[in-house]
Amino acid sequence: MKKFIVLLLAFVAVISLSPLVFAAGKRSPAKIIAYYFHGTFRCNTCTTMEKYSREAIETHFKSALASGRIEFREVNVEKYGNEHFVNEYQLYTKSLVLSLVKDGKEVKFKNLELIWEYAGNRQSFIDYVTAEVNALLQEV
Repeated sequence: MKKFIVLLLAFVAVISLSPLVFAAGKRSPAKIIAYYFHGTFRCNTCTTMEKYSREAIETHFKSALASGRIEFREVNVEKYGNEHFVNEYQLYTKSLVLSLVKDGKEVKFKNLELIWEYAGNRQSFIDYVTAEVNALLQEV
């Protein structure tokens, strides 16, 4: 009877630890997070750049969005808790930043500074964002 209880306890211990063992062996899939950063005040150009950024990603990367390989996040850097992004990405104005995340950690980022240059031309803007996302997707 004692052996049965010891075996039962050992079995319960193994079963309860197995999710931790299997989870430790799993890695998070790599992904790209596209951050559109802005402040509280938003001019016409700023809202247009967010719209074009979202359109480029949602139109050209539907399956990557659906699978979680790409995420689009709009972030107000003036809201409490978001201030750290300004220092992390050296932000000085509204920006679109692509962040490559592997195993839950950012390994690379790129600030797409030319969005200001292309803000007046929807197709050039979308082409630029699409090309930059495609280039980073090669590393996912």
